[in-house]
Amino acid sequence: MAATPFPGNPSMAQRIARAMPTLTRSHRQVADYVLAHPLKVATMPIDELAAAAGVSVATANRLARALEFEGFAQFRAALVLGFETALAPVERLRSKLEEGPATVADVFDGALADIARNAEATRQGLDRRACAQAVDAVLKAQRIHIVGYGASGWLGGLLARSLDRYCDNVHLLASIEGSSHGARLLGRLKPRDLVIAIAFPRYLSDTVLLAKRVHEAGVPLLALTDGPASPLVPLSTLALFARTDSAYFANSEAGALALIEALSSAVAHASKGSLQAAEQLVESVLPWLDGPHGGRLRPVEAGSPESSSSSSSSPAKVRKK
Repeated sequence: MAATPFPGNPSMAQRIARAMPTLTRSHRQVADYVLAHPLKVATMPIDELAAAAGVSVATANRLARALEFEGFAQFRAALVLGFETALAPVERLRSKLEEGPATVADVFDGALADIARNAEATRQGLDRRACAQAVDAVLKAQRIHIVGYGASGWLGGLLARSLDRYCDNVHLLASIEGSSHGARLLGRLKPRDLVIAIAFPRYLSDTVLLAKRVHEAGVPLLALTDGPASPLVPLSTLALFARTDSAYFANSEAGALALIEALSSAVAHASKGSLQAAEQLVESVLPWLDGPHGGRLRPVEAGSPESSSSSSSSPAKVRKK
């Protein structure tokens, strides 16, 4: 028996392609608009779609039935399925705004409560073995490459800053050059390297694509993501998960950052030179910190007023420990 052109559950584009020969001109107007603006249509009530496509509400409803839906509500629900991840923040925000007016203090309180719930859910869901393996992989890696784009690029920068104290070669592959910078370095990866990929919904395809290339090269990959359904998980050697629910944004960056800080803290604890690294950091930044010492510890350029006054007054020298 011959296979059907679109077995199973066809996409909206497949449904339209199959029905196109039988559609009227006005139906095709709506169908063309749907194909050109699928994400927008997924959020539209039927009257807005009809107005945007230049047809009547009845015509828009008849198109839904021509595509084998019971009505427009089922048509829109099917369209939303293809954009669940992308639309989730919009729907959450819509739901939040429909709850009614809230004071600024209420929003502050709710946002901080969400952050606390995310952190607790992340803590409760920790896989102790995976945590230990992740720290071991970080400390044993010859080089560490951090992949993250969009909001995850900022998170990757904070991770790189924390790990740099305890690991000799930490490289952030998010730059003004974009993902092509990471792609160029893929050929240099070695089996003893570690790639850390960061991605949360809505997952950026650049991060997933680079993770695929790393996986194909047989290089260890540590994924920092939201759960087992993440596209990074099947490509990773290890994965750590963070809850990042937010009523106002696609993700709570604080939720992701909590996991990053926990990982960095565990690396610091396990590193043999953590105390020495902390002392060196304090010594190096002390001249730039505000306090009783002011700028006295900062190097003074020759010929400056500070230089001449310091030579005449000969203040006591600060001795390094």
